[in-house]
Amino acid sequence: MPYYRQVGEIPRKRHTRFRQPDGSLYAEELMGIEGFSSESALLYHRGLPTAVVAAEAVAEQGRATEPNLPLRPRHFRTGELAFPRGEAGSDAVTGRRLLFGNSDVSICFAVPDTTSPLYRNATGDELCYVQHGSARFETIYGALEVAEGDYVLLPASTTYRVVPLGERPPRLYLVEATGHIGPPKRYLSAKGQFLESSPYCERDLRGPTEPLLLEGEHVDVLVRHHDGLTRMTYEHHPFDVVGWDGCLYPWVFNIADFEPITGRIHQPPPVHQTFEGPNFVVCSFCPRKVDYHPDSIPVPYNHANVDSDELMFYVGGNYEARKGSGIGIGSLSLHPSGCSHGPQPGAAEASLGAERFDETAVMIDTFRPLRLGEAATASEDPTYYRSWVTNKPDN
Repeated sequence: MPYYRQVGEIPRKRHTRFRQPDGSLYAEELMGIEGFSSESALLYHRGLPTAVVAAEAVAEQGRATEPNLPLRPRHFRTGELAFPRGEAGSDAVTGRRLLFGNSDVSICFAVPDTTSPLYRNATGDELCYVQHGSARFETIYGALEVAEGDYVLLPASTTYRVVPLGERPPRLYLVEATGHIGPPKRYLSAKGQFLESSPYCERDLRGPTEPLLLEGEHVDVLVRHHDGLTRMTYEHHPFDVVGWDGCLYPWVFNIADFEPITGRIHQPPPVHQTFEGPNFVVCSFCPRKVDYHPDSIPVPYNHANVDSDELMFYVGGNYEARKGSGIGIGSLSLHPSGCSHGPQPGAAEASLGAERFDETAVMIDTFRPLRLGEAATASEDPTYYRSWVTNKPDN
């Protein structure tokens, strides 16, 4: 995170005596990245965060992937995904379905209707985009209530759970990194402040405002590590933090607060960049005025991303370049390296004279090829790759 935050009770000096009402010391826990040489937060627990009473490996299914073969552009409809709901319902941790993955990132979808187990992803940061609905992310740092259009960034090893809110289950698009996710470095000063040229800033971010304190003994936490899942049972409830401070914590940014960068002619996708992760970026395409050169062509030109796969999630409005392709709200399009892609036939001519695009989409560009997960296979439109052909064959 680019700025400091303090929540709850903390002592004036770090690593000094801070006592509970019964006279015992609160237990300090430093959450830090890059081996004590980068951002961190210092948390104060009522109980020992190290007190594990049991641990067992947990079998997991549905995480296998297969290559994008034959190589081709692909279209997936997330609205067609089914989420089996047993007696306990479906939750945002064990109920997420894998869409895509590579050695840097896994991309999942969840539609939870019940509270998730406590969960900690130790492989890297997570970024969740809320397509519809609302939920409360309860974490060791405090709770965050989120709704449509919110990005939720959860630092690696944050213990949390997701509580659905409202009458309809939220629809969650989940990005699991194998490293850290944050604002693009070019948006930040050398000391971490957002620059004037950035399309969003500190005022647009929301973090926890008060501690979340819960009681409990022998509490299970599902932990993801590089080799799989473990269920760890803690002597005390992890939500026993009375206060913390630092620059590492979960936070929320709403896509509607992204200020689009426009120009006289069509601007390239990097102007929409919102986050960067290990070998991938996340971009936000928002409603905006479009190119104002008298001869401009507002929709994108045909292009080949020779170093990346482009994954677009369509979440609102009308995407002018994709008319006639079958893509709609909730669609995902995958345009892999090795293939050129661009507007559908007739879209360039139809866009001439447009002054504004009413579209919202979340794009992920990965610099290693994306493999297909079981949820992608289950929701694919097999005819999409032929949508640019004006004289389509019968089969």
